[in-house]
Amino acid sequence: MSMAVGELFNPRSIALVGATDKSGWSISTLTNLRTHGFRGPVHLVNPRGGVVHGEQAHRSLSDIPGQVDLAYVMVPTTAVLPVLREGAKLGIRHYVILTAGFGETGPEGAALEAEIVDFARENDLTVLGPNGNGFINAAADVTPYGLPIPSPLLRGSVGVVLQSGALASSVLGFAQARNVGISLLTSMGNESLVTVTDVIDYLVDDPATKAIALFLESVRDPAAFSRAARRALLAGKPIVALKIGRSRLASRTAQAHTGALVGDDNVIDAAFRQLGVVRVRSLEDLIITAGLLAEVGPLPGPRIGVVTPSGGASEIIADRAEDEGLELPAFAPETVARLREIVPAFGTVQNPLDVTGYVLIDRTLLGRALEAVTADPGVDAVMLLSDLPRVAPPDPAPVYAMFSASAKRIAEAPMPVVVVSNVLTDVTEFGRDVQREAGFPYVAGGIEHGMHAIGAAVRWSRAYRAAVEANGAVPAKAVASAPAAETGTGVWAEHRAAALLSSAGLPVVPGELVYDEESAVAAAVGFGYPVVLKVAADGLGHKSDVGGVRLGLSDARDVERAYREVVAAAAAVPGAGRVGALVQPQRGGGVELLVGVVRDPAWGLTLAVGLGGIWVEALRDTALRVLPVDAAEVRRALDELRGTALLRGARGTEPADLDAVAEVVARVATFAESLGDDLESLEINPLLVRGSHVEALDALITWRDRPGR
Repeated sequence: MSMAVGELFNPRSIALVGATDKSGWSISTLTNLRTHGFRGPVHLVNPRGGVVHGEQAHRSLSDIPGQVDLAYVMVPTTAVLPVLREGAKLGIRHYVILTAGFGETGPEGAALEAEIVDFARENDLTVLGPNGNGFINAAADVTPYGLPIPSPLLRGSVGVVLQSGALASSVLGFAQARNVGISLLTSMGNESLVTVTDVIDYLVDDPATKAIALFLESVRDPAAFSRAARRALLAGKPIVALKIGRSRLASRTAQAHTGALVGDDNVIDAAFRQLGVVRVRSLEDLIITAGLLAEVGPLPGPRIGVVTPSGGASEIIADRAEDEGLELPAFAPETVARLREIVPAFGTVQNPLDVTGYVLIDRTLLGRALEAVTADPGVDAVMLLSDLPRVAPPDPAPVYAMFSASAKRIAEAPMPVVVVSNVLTDVTEFGRDVQREAGFPYVAGGIEHGMHAIGAAVRWSRAYRAAVEANGAVPAKAVASAPAAETGTGVWAEHRAAALLSSAGLPVVPGELVYDEESAVAAAVGFGYPVVLKVAADGLGHKSDVGGVRLGLSDARDVERAYREVVAAAAAVPGAGRVGALVQPQRGGGVELLVGVVRDPAWGLTLAVGLGGIWVEALRDTALRVLPVDAAEVRRALDELRGTALLRGARGTEPADLDAVAEVVARVATFAESLGDDLESLEINPLLVRGSHVEALDALITWRDRPGR
């Protein structure tokens, strides 16, 4: 598909099918092609022939002399398939379908769209749409796009892929307002054949593109998206995504705590983080962040030196740096000494550095301070607060000279310099001209969006380096798969779930299943007091719901009484089945974790790890990962928890061996994968962690209820 998409976006001749003076789409498309540099022939097709848009039109594709590379289709819904049939006979392989009235309208439209898809696949056609706006290949001056393109069309290195036609022009206008040049912008429409993933693959291979901006209503094929995103990450091309449709948390499995903790949007967050996809919450952040990443590429680390002419801005920046996980380290002594010779005596030398309003008198002040800070050995990158000029003064020469000098310093700096403006305002024509003539770098719009973009760039850079390092690593040894016969139906309560985990070599507290008081006492003696007694019944998920757990039993009488009570309580539950009890040694101390794996309908098996026991619902302190994961990824997930201080030994408690915990959790995740498509959820709650001792104290498995099982 990649080669076909490349041909789709780079035609040498185009036919506008359904061209008419009555359609704004038709007028705009031809105007865009004529005014934004397309050098090949553009043929107009109208069944009535005659003059359209001041040019002679052909009655059909068959009447066009010469080869047509791209048919741009604007005919009524029912006429689309006949156009494809005629075009296929003529050897036209690539189509953009603007026409609406297909899958987005209901069953009848979906049936028409299915016909188009079937025909296109049978005849090896590439189709963008239907129900889209077309595309703008700014890098190649190919602009078959159905809405007016604002001038000037800024050519640059950000590829924009949108699952919304209505927002395309707004995004394009904002990119222009902030002087962000695009390589390609495409409106996907219904994605009947060409998908977002196909376009990402094209942009990864496109030398004109350095960063990719996505507006997503849905991720239609998570597996394909993941493959493309990993390709982009390894190629060093950041993907920035605005994914809408955040849903409220929905329980996947009533029997498991994990289901209540894993919601659609939480899973997408986790998947994007693992794939190195930068997620943003606004269209402004989408374009500003992609623009910055296209400009600066990977940042070495989170330590930022800040140079600004404003004390107030310094305070805002310090606050936002903390929000974004950025560090503002103190300057090295040699940097401080150098800055004291540059900054006026009434200024304070610190990070963020306020060089004071004296910049209005000494135009070299900001640049000289920047030079000093970029030499600091304790800083990874420098943020320069600088607005492009908005209005040309009577003599603009000093302005050009000042920005040229700053641009030279930035280009020669030994570390990346990120330029951010104070507020989010449009770049004026004069500002654009100064930026271009001086060779001044991209200016991220506003402290709020600029700091978010720097934070995102640092996080992406960390993911990029980790992916490159891991690309040559040997995969971790997998846990042996469970025998196929061990998969089941319904809910497996602890006595069955724990036995399955134990059979795979996972650390599980020992237990003995008993069906009478004497056997319960014998098991307790074997383990040694104190013991725990839990009700065991195949049809019973959460034992605590029926008061089915007794802790701290210290003698035979306690065990006998506990057995009678829990069995009587469970026997009254409809569908409980045969009722017995599980006897286990009592465990104490340490920290209790939840480890759950639940099947997301789109992304598949998803791991949740967090504080467990009684704290699950109260704290909802959970980190998510889409499987597969290794121990290193689990370790990063543990570090995200708010309660990680407990694991590290807060208030004198024994610190947990986090590497040992991560290893066990990764083995649990691998084992869950080995259970195959029949698994709905697997939950260990709690997983007891005491130093390097890691042990499952309770488990629950739910199998999928699928037709034919």
